Amino acid sequence: MKNLRMKAARAALDLSQQQLADAVGVSRQTINAIEKGDYNPTIKLCAAICRALGKTLDELFWEE
Repeated sequence: MKNLRMKAARAALDLSQQQLADAVGVSRQTINAIEKGDYNPTIKLCAAICRALGKTLDELFWEE
């Protein structure tokens, strides 16, 4: 499942995939794969992404 909420939150902060990747310590390809739904991140990575984007786990990763 694509993570359009994460992509939108990143775009709202005017961050590139590379900038977010650098902030959380992963590759740009990992961020791209998460947004495309090709990679299921660990809870630790989810939490780091949430902190970097100023969102909660529910806002970015909870499936409706």
